[in-house]
Amino acid sequence: MTLAVDRERLTGELDALGAISQEPAPVVTRVVFTEADLRGREFVKMLCHDTGLEVREDAGGNTFARWNGEDSTLAPVGTGSHIDAIPNAGRFDGTVGVLGGLEAIRALMRANCRPRRPIELLIFTAEEPTRFGIGCLGSRLLSGLLDPAIAAQFRDREGISLDEARSAAGFNGPLSEVRLPEGYYSAFVEMHIEQGPILDRSNIPLGVVTAIAAPASFRIAIEGEGGHAGAVLMPDRHDAFLAAAEIALAVEATAKSSGSRDTVATTGVCDVFPGAVNSIPNRVRMEIDVRDIDQARRDIVLQQIERAVSEIAGRRGVQAKLEIVNADPPAQCAPHVVDTLAKSCETHGLRFERMISRAYHDSLFLSRIAPTAMLFIPCRGGVSHRPDEYATPESIANGTLVLAEALARLAAE
Repeated sequence: MTLAVDRERLTGELDALGAISQEPAPVVTRVVFTEADLRGREFVKMLCHDTGLEVREDAGGNTFARWNGEDSTLAPVGTGSHIDAIPNAGRFDGTVGVLGGLEAIRALMRANCRPRRPIELLIFTAEEPTRFGIGCLGSRLLSGLLDPAIAAQFRDREGISLDEARSAAGFNGPLSEVRLPEGYYSAFVEMHIEQGPILDRSNIPLGVVTAIAAPASFRIAIEGEGGHAGAVLMPDRHDAFLAAAEIALAVEATAKSSGSRDTVATTGVCDVFPGAVNSIPNRVRMEIDVRDIDQARRDIVLQQIERAVSEIAGRRGVQAKLEIVNADPPAQCAPHVVDTLAKSCETHGLRFERMISRAYHDSLFLSRIAPTAMLFIPCRGGVSHRPDEYATPESIANGTLVLAEALARLAAE
């Protein structure tokens, strides 16, 4: 079997999808169930139909495009990623795994491969937490790790519930039917840009992921006392924002003191009310993200942050309510799938490095129901979640070639 990737076609499709955005190029913004997201979905489905794949969608908006093998009753091999994008993002996060996955299937078709098992491309709903505050929404539902009744009531900042948003987007039916049965996939491989600098810095073509970091996120609501910026003296103030500022610094200090560079923590949201220059902030809403590949170490950091929040709130005379949004365990990738990716790299003479993923992905949740691994391609400077995010056509083609080889090996089993 001689595999070849149509680099020009794949590059053009990535550019075309990147142009579908709520904001003008080079910015890519595709928040789940918005008009831009729906146009992006239609574009990808059109490509899948043109390839001859069978396309279906579930109640949560996850999209499946299947190439049936010799025995359509066997569990398929899956690949895919997401196409939603945070505000002010780039063209390659998630999309490389979707359109690269599609091109891998086309490469196998052109090589007259007859897979024993079906091969299925999966486009996940809402990998990004932008709209409903929780990442990997689709894969959490698919893996059964999120209660559908709770998910249905998630609300965005405009008060629109997930149920209302998906219904308006044309995705109906009970979310309880989204969950995939155990053993649905015989194996799953997600290709993705690294979103870090290791491969690019070391000039290594590919990364084979062996473990995915454990994410945790929480919200903090701080209630202080407002007042006139000129009339309330400093000793009498209970400024909600200053408490939030101390908490943000405590989050940073706690992560740095963990003893491991794999511990990271970010205060990514800090909404201040009333937001007037001459009014003391009386209310703040914060959102904090903590990650590590070691769950026990990450959980110690979470406990230390909770204690810091309590101490700061007490000392500053404000009320602070902390709500855990999610605290997911890390994932070890399936050794057999990892080895298949490694052998596929070797088959095509491409150097690779075994590595961990410090960002989390939909594969973290698919790994609960299927043997899963990831394939990383380098991105320039490790930059991601920005308009200047970039992966070279050569890197994308290399990853797609190895992905096609791995899918063929796994589908032959």
